[in-house]
Amino acid sequence: MTQDRRKVAIVTGASRGIGAAVAERLARDGFTVVINYSGDAAPAEALARKIEDKGGHALTAKADVSDPQAVHGMFDAAEAAFGGVDLLVNNAGIMPLSSIADTDDATFERQVNVNFKGTFNTLREAARRLRDGGRIINVSSSVVGLLQPTYGVYAGTKAAVEAMTSILAKELRGRNITVNAVAPGPTATDLFLNGKPQEVVDRLTKLAPLERLGQPADIAAAVAFLAGPDGAWINGQTLRANGGII
Repeated sequence: MTQDRRKVAIVTGASRGIGAAVAERLARDGFTVVINYSGDAAPAEALARKIEDKGGHALTAKADVSDPQAVHGMFDAAEAAFGGVDLLVNNAGIMPLSSIADTDDATFERQVNVNFKGTFNTLREAARRLRDGGRIINVSSSVVGLLQPTYGVYAGTKAAVEAMTSILAKELRGRNITVNAVAPGPTATDLFLNGKPQEVVDRLTKLAPLERLGQPADIAAAVAFLAGPDGAWINGQTLRANGGII
């Protein structure tokens, strides 16, 4: 991809974990990457420097995706810096776990605000502002199919993301924009590993026929496929990148 035709990607929640791996992979594939974060700037800035040091192009953008005005401003910043946006990867998400009976209102609202409303906010902005021929890739989760105890609210928000994925693909008819989702299974990130006893991690590691946890790079590869030329005919779909767990 030449400098004057370099496509621009916004990756939400991109300072660590799957989001960081996605940002690095897209940069390697020739995208200019907008690294979104909501809290500490240091990991995002470090990732931007890492990408730039390897010859890529990156910009950091602080925005809470649950805030519509912050999302609007993030798109403004990308357009001001690079002229437009071609790819949105909706990766930002939180995963506090508890049974439905034990979930308090604040925990429910946080997940809905970030996972569901946050994705809605960025999808709405992208639907209005993404350049024709662009791509939208949402990050769902294979828990939508696994339906495990304690994942009730989280799985509910991700099921909503998958529904919006298919609907927006149809609403963008005529603009040559594809909308898909990637649904990781258990993946070795801080979000997944934090708070889990080792025996739980070991059990989840063995669930997939491939008998390992996914790595952030595995998910980034699936995103890169959907974002690249080989994914052009995939639209309105959820790709379950989980090693065969379901």
